[in-house]
Amino acid sequence: MGFLEKKAFFFQGSSLLLPEDLPVSGASQGDWEIPLIHAANFLPPGFEVEQAGFPDDEIYYFQVKAEIPLPPCWQTIPVRQAVSLLSGNAADGNIQSSRMLRAFHIAQWRQESRFCGSCGAMNTDSPDELARLCPVCGRLEYPRIAPAVITLITNDEDKALLAHNKKFTPGIYSLIAGFAEAGENLESAVAREIREEVDIEVRDIRYVISQPWPFPNSLMAGFSARYASGTIRPDGVEIEDAQWFSRDKLPMLPGPGSVSRCLIEQWMNRALQP
Repeated sequence: MGFLEKKAFFFQGSSLLLPEDLPVSGASQGDWEIPLIHAANFLPPGFEVEQAGFPDDEIYYFQVKAEIPLPPCWQTIPVRQAVSLLSGNAADGNIQSSRMLRAFHIAQWRQESRFCGSCGAMNTDSPDELARLCPVCGRLEYPRIAPAVITLITNDEDKALLAHNKKFTPGIYSLIAGFAEAGENLESAVAREIREEVDIEVRDIRYVISQPWPFPNSLMAGFSARYASGTIRPDGVEIEDAQWFSRDKLPMLPGPGSVSRCLIEQWMNRALQP
């Protein structure tokens, strides 16, 4: 069966393409679903795509060229916004969110892996697995996944440490996060990132939950930890402000759908073990 006979996700850059009549503005989490679009109905004659995704666990996608105007009666929505609108998220096992994020991750990776990283030749798709194959030197390249850690830190007063990153929307506070480095396990990455960004030490580091987060290619590993020592000092490079917050005096939080919000809500509901 050809791609035009399949239902698929459609992406344009970092946006998801959807029918114009699907309500997005004013939609609330839990009342929204992403329709898989029948490709033959979406692509008018002569309409171009950068690349057609190939089947993987029955997930299909099309990447529409950035300069191509959308067909009539279609709209775009940032993939991040789509995640926040879905009922649940990939961290707690939402199937639709997981499928969309997987398709988006693969779409980006295939666009960025067109050439072999060893000899520079044009890659092809491996016929046997989800990988890029260099026809010249035989190098295989798999989807890039960068492990990152994110941590809900509490103190002896059962307050949570929330921080404002310079990249955040003004007023939004979230959790300390960062990428694991070469030769480092995830628990060490948790302690290092916290030390670097807010200058405190933690103990009782425990894994809680994970989430695929292809912005651009992360796998977020969520942890909890307890404050051990030190005085909060934001690094001023990434973190502008960090404070202890009680459940009844919280700042603005990240939107639904992210592992950071999931961890914060578990703490708010007293589901995290100290």
